[in-house]
Amino acid sequence: MARRRLLSAAEIKARLAETPQWTRWGKEIRREWTFEDFPAALAFINRVGDLAEAADHHPDIFNSWNRVRLSLTTHDAGGLTDRDFDLAAKINALD
Repeated sequence: MARRRLLSAAEIKARLAETPQWTRWGKEIRREWTFEDFPAALAFINRVGDLAEAADHHPDIFNSWNRVRLSLTTHDAGGLTDRDFDLAAKINALD
């Protein structure tokens, strides 16, 4: 597979403006959610998993009872690419 193109700082800033509630954290973007309880958080994680499998691009997932944090980066490229923001937009549509 061809190496993915890293986005420039200006491109990342523009893509963040199009992807509400995600923030840059070094070489990744992150977003956090709070749910009513653990089953609701887990249901959300499973829906994210379906999107990730379809995109063949998988977030790092942190879950603590009713809280979920997702982090996206393109590991094989060493930073942020369009794949990260495309998946973030799809995850945002789950809200």
